[in-house]
Amino acid sequence: MSEIVLKPVEAPADTRDLSERDREILAFERQWWKYAGAKEQAVRELFDMSATRYYQVLNALIDTPEALAADPMLVKRLRRLRATRQRARSARRLSEGGA
Repeated sequence: MSEIVLKPVEAPADTRDLSERDREILAFERQWWKYAGAKEQAVRELFDMSATRYYQVLNALIDTPEALAADPMLVKRLRRLRATRQRARSARRLSEGGA
């Protein structure tokens, strides 16, 4: 299995309020699709946390103004994806309950 290495990205001045881990998570979300293998495995190797915990941290992170200032396009995309998934879950619950 190949080792996962995140390429350093020039951090904007706005990221100084983010922790090192938060900056690494944003960098990972920006480029995780470039790596072979499952995202969950990469999360385990890079951040030493379960996928569930990673997504809890990520969801809290993308709600912060610091993350939005650091990478507005990425954060807005992740927020849109999250909202789409939430709407789909709500629609499924409504259709299951009404049947």
